[in-house]
Amino acid sequence: MIKSEKTVQEQEAIIAEYLLGDTTYRKLGANHGVDFRAIHHWVTQFQGKPVRKTKPKIKVKDDLPLEELPTDVKLLQEGLRKAKLHNKLLNAIIDIAEGQLKIDIRKKSGTKQ
Repeated sequence: MIKSEKTVQEQEAIIAEYLLGDTTYRKLGANHGVDFRAIHHWVTQFQGKPVRKTKPKIKVKDDLPLEELPTDVKLLQEGLRKAKLHNKLLNAIIDIAEGQLKIDIRKKSGTKQ
């Protein structure tokens, strides 16, 4: 039998010892060779409390009210549109300069200086 496997009578005795005395889960676990978390689980089940399997989720507060979000999104989209247009303009300028000067301006990948 594994240390943490106890019969129902042994579990009830450990639960009673916890509920009657000043003993902590850790002391009971050390005395009986059982993990203290198992004893805590037994006690909460005996008391009829629900046992949580996962930690409660933390809610994140939104700093911006919902009314301001659409305007922020529109501003960001406008900035993105301008940045894309600027990128196209720079690429066009480089293409024109390469055609007129007959030299490669763009850096080639893999070249070492």
